[in-house]
Amino acid sequence: MAKEAVFTMKLEPELRAEFMAEAEREDRPASQLVRELMRSYIEQRRRARAYEDYLRQKVEAGRGSMRAGLGRSNNEVEAGFSARRNQVASDQV
Repeated sequence: MAKEAVFTMKLEPELRAEFMAEAEREDRPASQLVRELMRSYIEQRRRARAYEDYLRQKVEAGRGSMRAGLGRSNNEVEAGFSARRNQVASDQV
């Protein structure tokens, strides 16, 4: 990929010095590390957005089911699991 853009940023002198020292210890150019950090950040945000979209779709599907009368109330779910717990407890005796 062609490197045509220049990115200038302000940061604390101590942070810059520590970053440059670490880059030098790894024998890697600071610009390469910054590019990797940027790519990692972009990928992290894309995954987070994809997961948020997935959750939003699941919630909307659940709401749609409830509106269509296909869902169960919290009391019904709790009663079902209570019955299961009681069955498991009686099977272990």
